[in-house]
Amino acid sequence: MNKNLDRCKPYPFERLVELLANSVPDSSKRAIRWSIGEPVHPAPEFVKTTLTEHLSGLSSYPLTVGSDALREAIASWLTWRFKLPARAVDPATQVLPVSGTREALFSFAQAVVNGGGESLVAMPNPFYQIYEGAALLAGAAPFLIDLDSDNGFLPDFQSVGEEVWKRVQLIYVCSPSNPAGTCLSMEKWHELLRLADRFGFVIASDECYSEIYLDEEKAPIGLLEAATEFGNVDFKNCVVFHSLSKRSNLPGLRSGFVAGCRDVLSKYRLYRTYHGCALPPPTQAASVVAWKDEDHVRDNRKLYRQKFDAVLNILDPVMEVECPQGSFYLWPASGMDDTTFAKQLFEEENLLVLPGSYISRTNGGKDPGKGRLRMALVAPYEECVEGAQRLASFVERRK
Repeated sequence: MNKNLDRCKPYPFERLVELLANSVPDSSKRAIRWSIGEPVHPAPEFVKTTLTEHLSGLSSYPLTVGSDALREAIASWLTWRFKLPARAVDPATQVLPVSGTREALFSFAQAVVNGGGESLVAMPNPFYQIYEGAALLAGAAPFLIDLDSDNGFLPDFQSVGEEVWKRVQLIYVCSPSNPAGTCLSMEKWHELLRLADRFGFVIASDECYSEIYLDEEKAPIGLLEAATEFGNVDFKNCVVFHSLSKRSNLPGLRSGFVAGCRDVLSKYRLYRTYHGCALPPPTQAASVVAWKDEDHVRDNRKLYRQKFDAVLNILDPVMEVECPQGSFYLWPASGMDDTTFAKQLFEEENLLVLPGSYISRTNGGKDPGKGRLRMALVAPYEECVEGAQRLASFVERRK
């Protein structure tokens, strides 16, 4: 067996199942789950119709690079969304469809990282656990950059020493972030781009939450947008990851893409021809129409906005909680041990949340996730309001 598998920790939701194994929730209250970030808003009907209309495509093997129509739709969307110059993204060489960002974020490290004892993959802490597993199974060591209230839940790149940057081959960045929902500013992006220029590492920007934000006039800045303003018009060492899962409420479609540096993507494309994760033709056809429509995306943001407004109105008086810039998470302080809080909340209120320490690691004697909770407001509006009322009641009783 691959010895690096022994370095991988159990997935957060496996740990949550273990934590609650002997817990019995109050059966008089319906179960409300805020633990997993799985969108439940309705999938667009026109996407489902397109999917079924192209089922004949199941008779053909799909190409790793996807169809011309899909790559062109993605390139057009990137250009419009991130205000890129015309033809800044070449559909033929700078776009690669993938079966969801989860598998792409993992497999990307296997292609990019030249594993060895000195190799590092930098990542935020807390993090999406795929980053850590990808680094370990690529034969590298994770280097954690803590995100906490002291730094506004944003990565402090200047806190990383030069000797560390020399060993970094890849850095994962998530903006809007999971779990705090903070977004990198143009200045912060440029700071990272200067470091990448100097030390030669690849930036993998996880932007799967980029289309869920609360201020319609302030869309999060993406890496390609920042690179263009920085003068890196070829997107050297810059790769972005996008998905239809959150944007279009299509987590089961398993459709996303990577885009950016043509040299990096050329090698990653070679890797994927062996990897075998080409999108089925019906999925590609459905993805084309999804990337071409923005009305359903604006409607989706409106639904999240309504839930955040209602839930924060209930929780603000009783908890230390902030409205995120993007994503569908809240990241409040629990006021007590986060695992104890999650367990007792489940037992008393039948409300499931994720302990913050399950998506973070102790780093330098400190765990930035400890004492916090990740709450995904993906349930319907009524359930979110009811969940917030139960949570507020639970906190009040503790006081």
